[in-house]
Amino acid sequence: MKEYATPAIPMPGLPLAMLPILLTIALLAVQIFYYDDFTPHIPLAIGFGITALVGWLQGYRWKDIESGAFRVLHVAMPSIATLIIVGMLVGTWIASGTVPMLIYLGLELIDPSWFLAAAMLMCSLVSLSIGSSWTTVGTVGLALIGIGDAFGVPIYWTAGAVVSGSFFGDKISPLSDTTNLSPAVTETNIFDHIRYMLPTTIPAMLIALTVYWIVGGADAGAAHSLERIEIIKQGLADSFEMGPWQLLPLLVVIGLAFFKVAPIPALFTGVMLGGGVAILTQGATYHDALTFAHSGFSIETGTATLDSLLNRGGVTSMTWVVTLMMFALAFGGALERTRCLESIVTAIMSRLKSFRGLQTSAILTSIATNVVSGDVYLSIALPGRMYKPAYDRMGYSRLNLSRAIEEGGTLVSPLVPWNAGGAFVIGALGLGVTGGDFSSLLYIPLAFACWLSPLFGILYAQMGWFSKRAEPIEEESDEEMRMAEERG
Repeated sequence: MKEYATPAIPMPGLPLAMLPILLTIALLAVQIFYYDDFTPHIPLAIGFGITALVGWLQGYRWKDIESGAFRVLHVAMPSIATLIIVGMLVGTWIASGTVPMLIYLGLELIDPSWFLAAAMLMCSLVSLSIGSSWTTVGTVGLALIGIGDAFGVPIYWTAGAVVSGSFFGDKISPLSDTTNLSPAVTETNIFDHIRYMLPTTIPAMLIALTVYWIVGGADAGAAHSLERIEIIKQGLADSFEMGPWQLLPLLVVIGLAFFKVAPIPALFTGVMLGGGVAILTQGATYHDALTFAHSGFSIETGTATLDSLLNRGGVTSMTWVVTLMMFALAFGGALERTRCLESIVTAIMSRLKSFRGLQTSAILTSIATNVVSGDVYLSIALPGRMYKPAYDRMGYSRLNLSRAIEEGGTLVSPLVPWNAGGAFVIGALGLGVTGGDFSSLLYIPLAFACWLSPLFGILYAQMGWFSKRAEPIEEESDEEMRMAEERG
């Protein structure tokens, strides 16, 4: 992408830097809470316009604002493409019988009384093995949503367990992109980074697992539960051919992810296999397979619950989510290009006098960047770059920083509906928000592991626990870098 040269422009003052953010939050609040309309697209677009105006007052040209927005969009294009392909995947995997097969097996094997705990554990193991929360949510997570629906478990409880488990693996798997990004930005070792995250990750996961175990899921012995489960199972058996071939798309995608094949070709391979299995085993035509990938799967089983579960997917199902991501990312890119975010972070850092404040601010800055910019990568890279010198000055290891930005970045991402992670979860799991009904978004407080981990990080910072000092070799390395910069 072409970069436009602009004379050096000073950072805006803190009030001016905060102005577009505060006004955009106010517009979002009016749209969502006053009008009961969860469509944040246009308020975010207006926020982009306000940011552009602030940039113009500073001396930036339109080409500068445009390049800032498009740069972030360009970086996020793989995520947007993944989201679109997941829509295709959902449509073809339902048509092929893959998702119905997983739901049927889950109804056979999982005890409804401990369903939520099982859902979190299953997603944890898969995401830890393949290092991809999105792939886990879009495959195993989707099937678990169907199983939970058949058990009569509210969708927001199931989604909370799926998100907790899926993003656990994304946080500590060496195969994960964000787990590699955090130590790369802070110049630390990835395996040291993973070990240093365990003090917050383990208690957060144990508490989440305990809550899910206590809540359970459904009463396995209740007559209405048994009747509902049998109706769902019979409807699936009558509507789809089920056998080993139905599991092929899932096994191939998980295998490709395990061998570090990039998400887009791995998931698209799953789409092609799903369409092929639908043609070979379910009697679908070539045109049917294309329609399922584009417009989603459609069936009338005579059971309203089953129809609502199966009639979903396709590229068109992701339009709302993709456009939301684009508006949010453009807004975040404009804020970064006009140095509004940098001004805010600099103002915060100038007031930090202790490690407690530094560590807490690093976590909260990553969370705030997630909320404002809509981009998980920016929420890791921006604080990581800007806070690194402060840790060196105070004599604390950068592992503290890498843990802080991973917790505030990776784990909070799925909890922000207009963030790339949150938009993906909403789109992939079908957590629609319509008619002022926000109940599906209750998955956010119920994804316990995602918000407990940053809380533990803040607690440790305040108490001085797990606050590693810089080792001599690390201090020497920092001194050598400073001397080299002075010589250069």
